[in-house]
Amino acid sequence: METPTSRWRRRLPRGRGRWAAAVTALVVLAGAGTWTAAADDSAPDVHREDRTLSMDGVPIDTSYFTAGGAQRRPAVLIGHGFGGSKADVRAQAEELAGAGYAVLTWSARGFGKSGGEISLNAPDREVRDVSRLIDWLAGRPEVELDGKGDPRVGVTGASYGGAVSLLAAGYDQRVDAIAPVITYWNLAEALFPDGVFKKLWAGIFVTTGGGCEKFEKRLCEMYERVAVSGKPDEAARELLTERSPAAVADRIKVPALLVQGQSDSLFPLGQADDMAKAIKANGAPVSVDWIAGGHDGGDLEADRVRSRIGGWFDRYLKNSEGADTGPAFRVTRTGGIDSTDGAALKRGASGDTYPGLRGGGREIALDGRTETFRNPAGAGPPAISAVPGVGGGLARLSSLGVGLTVDFPGQYARFDSAPLDTSVRVTGTPTVRVRVKAGPGSGDAVLFGKVYDVSPDGKQQVLPAQLVAPYRITPAEQGGPIELTLPAVDHEFDSGHRLRLVLSATDLGYASPAEPVTYTVSTDGPLTVPTAPAVRTAPAGLPWWTWGLPAAALVIAAALLLTARRRTATPAPDPELTGVPLRITGLSKKYAKSVDRYAVKELSFQVEKGQVLGLLGPNGAGKTTTLRMLMGLIAPDEGEIRVFGQAIRPGAPVLSRVGAFVEGAGFLPHLSGRANLELYWQATGRPAEDSHIEEALEIAGLGDALARAVRTYSQGMRQRLAIAQAMLGMPDLLILDEPTNGLDPPQIREMRDVMIRYAAGGRTVIVSSHLLSEVEQSCTHLVVMDRGRLVQAGPVAEITGSGDMLLVTTAEEVSEPLVEKVSALPGIGSAVRTGDGRGLLVRLDGATASRLVTELVRLDVPVTGVGPHRRLEDAFLTLISGGSA
Repeated sequence: METPTSRWRRRLPRGRGRWAAAVTALVVLAGAGTWTAAADDSAPDVHREDRTLSMDGVPIDTSYFTAGGAQRRPAVLIGHGFGGSKADVRAQAEELAGAGYAVLTWSARGFGKSGGEISLNAPDREVRDVSRLIDWLAGRPEVELDGKGDPRVGVTGASYGGAVSLLAAGYDQRVDAIAPVITYWNLAEALFPDGVFKKLWAGIFVTTGGGCEKFEKRLCEMYERVAVSGKPDEAARELLTERSPAAVADRIKVPALLVQGQSDSLFPLGQADDMAKAIKANGAPVSVDWIAGGHDGGDLEADRVRSRIGGWFDRYLKNSEGADTGPAFRVTRTGGIDSTDGAALKRGASGDTYPGLRGGGREIALDGRTETFRNPAGAGPPAISAVPGVGGGLARLSSLGVGLTVDFPGQYARFDSAPLDTSVRVTGTPTVRVRVKAGPGSGDAVLFGKVYDVSPDGKQQVLPAQLVAPYRITPAEQGGPIELTLPAVDHEFDSGHRLRLVLSATDLGYASPAEPVTYTVSTDGPLTVPTAPAVRTAPAGLPWWTWGLPAAALVIAAALLLTARRRTATPAPDPELTGVPLRITGLSKKYAKSVDRYAVKELSFQVEKGQVLGLLGPNGAGKTTTLRMLMGLIAPDEGEIRVFGQAIRPGAPVLSRVGAFVEGAGFLPHLSGRANLELYWQATGRPAEDSHIEEALEIAGLGDALARAVRTYSQGMRQRLAIAQAMLGMPDLLILDEPTNGLDPPQIREMRDVMIRYAAGGRTVIVSSHLLSEVEQSCTHLVVMDRGRLVQAGPVAEITGSGDMLLVTTAEEVSEPLVEKVSALPGIGSAVRTGDGRGLLVRLDGATASRLVTELVRLDVPVTGVGPHRRLEDAFLTLISGGSA
């Protein structure tokens, strides 16, 4: 009986497009015909065997991974990225081998220990090498076969390795499933989009490959020709196109998981869109996944992607009907950022079908004026959007609301929308019709389009993912309406914000005409943005008590009533501390069943009225244990806690002056927000007039939402409702444990305002959070803990210091003369090298971050990242590193 996988495999007559290569033609160059088995250090049950094979006389370095016995199993080939080697994919190979696959990795021609020239996945070189590796797998006794010489095999890889997986599926019918990651469909279109030369990325390509001499002669000549002219010719386009998966689009007919990066100015989302449309048209299953990072940096979500690739191969190589292949479309969205490790809090959005890049278009009117601007002589200084090697850092900063793009006055046209009446989530590529005219006799117009997110006050503009799209507009196209396709992004424009279309004459990453020319541009219609309405963001997981609350409420009410009546003997109040919200003295708590291991040890600090105190520390520092003791949930082994002079014990009367928000709150979804709060207060058994519900709600700022069912609330509204619940009774001491978890940046700002407003009335707030930027902006004082002990306590300003600092990281060690040049720049207060010498701490004294980036590029500083040097984060990491503990 034919299996689902075999149905996909029988797509072309056997033999078409396949190179016949006998296994015996592979000459062993090392090991005297035997393999040397090497047990993997991290997974002893996975074994690696290394061998060098000859492909047309070129040595190719390979590794073969297996686990378990000699039973037949599917095989997987994993290619590496450009400039890398087989060593880069070893971890993934071991993981797949442990999951029951035979895995073969190799270093492509010109990389690692393999010989030969780099031919950019030429069909008769790198791609044929893959076919011969498949031949070798067919001869292995543990590899499952679908026919003689036909192993069941999948191919995956990132970037360069992702492209070869697509090409292998097009040239060799034995490939059964593929999972290319952040790669290209048409390399000519990637490096010459719309006929504009992507000069910085092309130069990085050649440099990463080891220089022009490492490449096949035709490729080297092509690059040098285009780099000098600044404009791709037809021969260059043809050469790169014939080595691209697009050349065999009609022959790729296998299940394909396509993973593409949102932070990627090299291979943007449009490349995956072309893949998806072509492969789906061939009748094969396709799933598209937009990850957070890309070639410009950011989070590549390696663990999640590898897990999804494993599920994909389980379904289409192992024929596992229950394997989770994921949704047809998934996109990673940011739901909060800037934690102690700099990672973003992410949430997935998905759809049952892939919407493409133009799904659910919405028209947004732009102002209709005509703009005139110039391309400067020599195309300099150029505008800055994405900078290869720095783009990931800039994209992360843009998600923080910090724009580091540069558009020079007189070199661009700008068209704004009216303020949005509702938020708009753009998922795909916006389009706009414009009219462009260049000065007489100037030839082609070269422009660069981008859409900014502009804040309501107009002071901030953010370029989503730092992406820009180039256009070459011929004289024949000038004057008439033409449609421009803008960069594909997934970005939410908040209500009250504006969309700003900018068309610039230059961009740092691209070649622009050297001749000065004047451009005149006007819009010829609205900006159309895709909204992909069928793509839904996954809701945050609700705690079990959300659905179990009806029964749990009775238990809670009974417990509260009992504890209200039960009073245990406590130490006498301290009259000198009646005005002090909190004093902790010598507090210690050992782990359960432990003699000498402490969760908290000898902790002492004091909090005054009106303070917002941030409780900081890495995981395991003892923060949660401290809060639980403070709320009377557990008793300390030693020391004491006094709130307004009274000692804390379970059920202590003074706890009525303490409100707490810990790990979220459960609400009845069918009731309104107000009804939920009233029900909660009734369960406490305290008089209704003591709830101060109106005052709590005013501070929380829920407005008209109070009358709606909680099931209609966003995550941010639920969090504010939970804070309002903690405020009921207007406690003098409010404790908040991670109140911003799961919130996006605007919601986090709202939560910050709630805390500040609450403390403004003379009350005290203690907040435990891992978002250092929020702690720095909302807290007046800090307590830093590490391994259960107090590291430092005091005002935020004392711990963090002051100054407008930026951290610049570099690919090479920074020389002293270069430091002096940066220090001497206008508007720069100082510049010093970091401890490892591969970076600078720059204090701004009038200059902007944008201007600093521009000057660093001009000075040829090998920048790999630029970001705000958040003094709290630096101080925090220094304190917990052990030096100050």
